[in-house]
Amino acid sequence: MFANVGPYVQPDGASAIGTLAEEHGFESVWTVEHVVVPAGYESEYPYSPTGRMPGREESPIPDPLIWLTWVGAATNALRLATGILILPQRNPMILAKELATLDVLTRGRMDLGVGVGWLQEEFDAIGVPFEERAARTDEYIEALRVLWRDDEPTFEGRYTSFDRAKSYPKPVQSPIPIHVGGHTRAAARRAGRLGDGFFPGRSSDEDLRPLLDEMRAAANDAGRDADAIEVTAGGVFDLDGVNRFADAGVDRIVIPPLAFDIDKLNSQLGQFSENVIAKAG
Repeated sequence: MFANVGPYVQPDGASAIGTLAEEHGFESVWTVEHVVVPAGYESEYPYSPTGRMPGREESPIPDPLIWLTWVGAATNALRLATGILILPQRNPMILAKELATLDVLTRGRMDLGVGVGWLQEEFDAIGVPFEERAARTDEYIEALRVLWRDDEPTFEGRYTSFDRAKSYPKPVQSPIPIHVGGHTRAAARRAGRLGDGFFPGRSSDEDLRPLLDEMRAAANDAGRDADAIEVTAGGVFDLDGVNRFADAGVDRIVIPPLAFDIDKLNSQLGQFSENVIAKAG
């Protein structure tokens, strides 16, 4: 379930949505991210016909890793995922340490969803070249895994390089799963080449299936097992839809919060758990 939005930005709401999700059998919570939203941005948001993100530019978007740490402390089994973190905007060495620390503190519950980003004005404000974001993403995925895996990590790339740079603690998971998000065929190919998972930003059958085919073809070309790449998707809310997506190869469905009032959320999550989670094949 997408979770770090609306009233769930606040401390009581954040812990409540996490504990309720866990109680009702949800497997994971997912966070959205923007460091800044430049006023009057002109970049086209790719997931809405209006080209604009939902809500106002002033809508709070908390840092995903700090928010997940708070929720992780209030839960025991719920997996904690970024959906997505804009990877090319991050320093990979600092991010590797942050994620490993969170994975240790939550006893191995972290999933890293990454994307290349779409909001050019945000990249400009941060000082990261927008045109190079895809190449940075590929390189940073590799660098993160080296930092998590090796005792004396060494990496030589175009955007980041380090020599015998010891980074501890290591994550509990070996390594933290990386899910590649995106709505394009390029994102699907990246997931096939590099991802532990794929989170296609499309929710209809006609849009989803070509992306999954592209991901699987890229995995096969890279000598990887396409069936081992976990697929996460959204856009369906009933049992028939969930089972239909499962038949297409989707492993996980992510839904938005079903209510913005805690009591109503509790009721709605309970109904979803009873009618969908408990019955999904």
